[in-house]
Amino acid sequence: MTVQHERPGVYSSYEASSLTAAMDRGGVVAVIARSDKEGAEKVYSWSSYSRALNDVGECALSEMARLAIRNGAGLAYGLPVKAEEGYDDAFALAAALEDVDIVVCDSDDQATQKKLLETVSACSAARKERIAVVGGKADETVDQLITRAKALNSERAVLAAPGAVTGAGKSTGGAQCAAALAGAIAGNADPALPLGGAQIYGLDGLEANYDDGDIDKLIRGGVTPLETLAGNCYVVRAVTTRTTTGGVDDATWRELTTIRVVDEVIPGIRNALRAKFSRAKNTEQTRGAIRSQTVMELEKRVSREIIDGYEDVTVSALPEDPAVCLVEFAFTVAHGLNQIWLSAHITV
Repeated sequence: MTVQHERPGVYSSYEASSLTAAMDRGGVVAVIARSDKEGAEKVYSWSSYSRALNDVGECALSEMARLAIRNGAGLAYGLPVKAEEGYDDAFALAAALEDVDIVVCDSDDQATQKKLLETVSACSAARKERIAVVGGKADETVDQLITRAKALNSERAVLAAPGAVTGAGKSTGGAQCAAALAGAIAGNADPALPLGGAQIYGLDGLEANYDDGDIDKLIRGGVTPLETLAGNCYVVRAVTTRTTTGGVDDATWRELTTIRVVDEVIPGIRNALRAKFSRAKNTEQTRGAIRSQTVMELEKRVSREIIDGYEDVTVSALPEDPAVCLVEFAFTVAHGLNQIWLSAHITV
């Protein structure tokens, strides 16, 4: 806090900390987790672990905020929960927050995780697009994790596995891994760039090391697996829990990059049009300008390699309501590179 003086001059304050601080330009993560602090506020805003520690002390909430910030979140909202019945109120508070990209929750209760997904889906339908990240219980098997993912089955839900362990090797469940992954997603500025191979920081270790067969099953089952290599933790491949549509296997929304590209393109164009045409007439000239702006926004995404291309951009007045302008277009998302196959023809 800057000390107030009456003498004219230039004054300053600073905070020095060896604790985790946010990376530049990361997204916003809302962290909903347990805290027993008496008299806690309903919502905190943190850009460093030291501030979280000062506000709520050492608890699940501050630890998950630390991991989110350490892995790339530019800002973490902290929403304390004291008991299981408190999650509903916290979800409602998180829904009211603006500019949230990721919501992560420490509860491993499947019903609570479904309620989180319902809140996130409702926010996304109301033009506040976001993604939920959750973890499983301690020592959950591969089949149990896949069952948990199937219960969510949404392109807006990510399930991280396995759980984390303390330095002493005690399993702590999937909440910490979920928070670290949420931070990595928020810190990944390019939505089309896959997280596979990205390092995850701040974890003491993982409770399981999956073999290739387990990893194949997890990814196909909608679970994002983490692994340790040479003592460091990495994302194997980031996927959503959406594996079926109408009970039929469907890999359309499997890659996390797909929904992240959609969440960048649609709101980006929406915001650009809102800024330029907040007061306008629904005339042919205005509709031409709207089409030009839409094409310009799509071209920006093509140049940034977020989408591969677009087509069929049309703007028309809605026949049923002449005050409504209908903008239609199609685009193809840019796909991440997950594998390179070598085919060698050898002559002896």
